[in-house]
Amino acid sequence: MTEKCIGVLLAGGLARRMGGGDKALQEVAGTTILDRMIAALSPQCSGLILNANGDPGRLKAYGLPIVGDDPPDFKGPLAGVLAGLDWIAANAPGTSFALSAPTDAPFLPHDLVARLFAARRAEGAEIACARSGGREHSVIALWPVAIRQDLRHALFCEDLRKVGFFLRRHAVAYADWEIEPFDPFFNANAPDDLRIAEEIAMRPAASGKIL
Repeated sequence: MTEKCIGVLLAGGLARRMGGGDKALQEVAGTTILDRMIAALSPQCSGLILNANGDPGRLKAYGLPIVGDDPPDFKGPLAGVLAGLDWIAANAPGTSFALSAPTDAPFLPHDLVARLFAARRAEGAEIACARSGGREHSVIALWPVAIRQDLRHALFCEDLRKVGFFLRRHAVAYADWEIEPFDPFFNANAPDDLRIAEEIAMRPAASGKIL
């Protein structure tokens, strides 16, 4: 049985390449990216929370706990991961892991959590990250809640913001996915990416996995 984790959906960025606003609320084939992610991750996680800055009212309809960065000065995805870990420690003390994923990934695999846990166990690592076609996806990762004090120090005492730099300090395992017929970690960062995502969503291999 897969260990329990809580999913931390990272929506705290500025979405500059998308022209601002919330990437999570962009639609792919008539469904928001956030809805697609919730559908994919809800069966895999014991709960989901949303890391978002600014007015939480715009996302309240999703019914998820909304947790902002502390402080909310856009230190990047590591700040969102830390906010999620802190929330779990305070509200779900029986949960030892968090799964992080940015809210621009409409095609997350339905075996993501199981394979990350398996990779972590196989290599005796602290953190497990997704990888597809040899490309590392450092923000799509399984984090132990116990790492949060180390992460807090890196963020607020060292101003370390690059996820990859933080990962180098820890034992990291990787779970690999193929990128055919499509990359399950395709991310929609810009309007052109949304058009590509629309095309992917129309493929039978994608439509059978999403929603």
